[in-house]
Amino acid sequence: MTDVSSIAPRDKAEILAQALPYIRRFHGKTMVIKYGGNAMTDPELQADFAEDVVLLKLVGMNPVVVHGGGPQIEAALSRLGKKGQFIQGMRVTDAETMEVVEWVLAGEVQQDIVGLINQAGGKAVGLTGRDGGLIRAQKLKMVDNTDPNKHHDVGQVGDIVSIDPSVVMALQDDQFIPVISPIGFGEDNESYNINADVVASKLATVLKAEKLVLLTNTTGVLDKSGKLLTDLTAREIDELFADGTISGGMLPKIAGALDAAKSGVNSVHIIDGRVPHAMLLEILTDQAYGTMIRSH
Repeated sequence: MTDVSSIAPRDKAEILAQALPYIRRFHGKTMVIKYGGNAMTDPELQADFAEDVVLLKLVGMNPVVVHGGGPQIEAALSRLGKKGQFIQGMRVTDAETMEVVEWVLAGEVQQDIVGLINQAGGKAVGLTGRDGGLIRAQKLKMVDNTDPNKHHDVGQVGDIVSIDPSVVMALQDDQFIPVISPIGFGEDNESYNINADVVASKLATVLKAEKLVLLTNTTGVLDKSGKLLTDLTAREIDELFADGTISGGMLPKIAGALDAAKSGVNSVHIIDGRVPHAMLLEILTDQAYGTMIRSH
């Protein structure tokens, strides 16, 4: 526990009171949280994250966690002597790799998160896209960056066909916190590995979430001079794409976030998961701990 005894009682009360309007405004609302990066691998940040999720649930919000697991998958593959192969930044997923992806994500990573949330006093339940027919997927057709007529076969990497959120809604209504691994299933019951940012964005849209929160290893969206842009509209984001301010690894993250913002999710937050309790600070205080993208 961090020592807060040095804070004067009056300041403590002020801090707590500042959260009230936010608790009132977001009571009963759904928050989809993409959990990844350092927040997921540093034990202290893991504990902070679990506490934040439990607190949001206790004050009447409905957090839904979607997690990634790139580094953990990489570690498991190298233990088996398999070298990850990537095409245009996407992991090529053959049948053997897919098996590893499934047991790492749905076994190890998901169960760790469920355990942490339960330890912090919540009631977490782990799901994959198979549970309750949550995520139907199909094989991703990857178009070549240079030649639009050429396609790459990246194996069992999936594109979302549809999301049926009824299992998530049933759990939410019953005080549970769903923790979802980004694995979908196809019409022949085959498994697909899906980008966790894409799953979180789509799920937020389907659940008509109030917020989509993406925990990352960056401070948020930066302008050309490296300054944090804290508050953006969907239109301003389009302009940042056009002039090249947003590029690289931020592109897929923001593209999904933008879709969510344009499809009815009120606000999307890209926040720095390396800051202890960043999520709580972003949702329950006036202070910005990342970039907020508003739908309008």
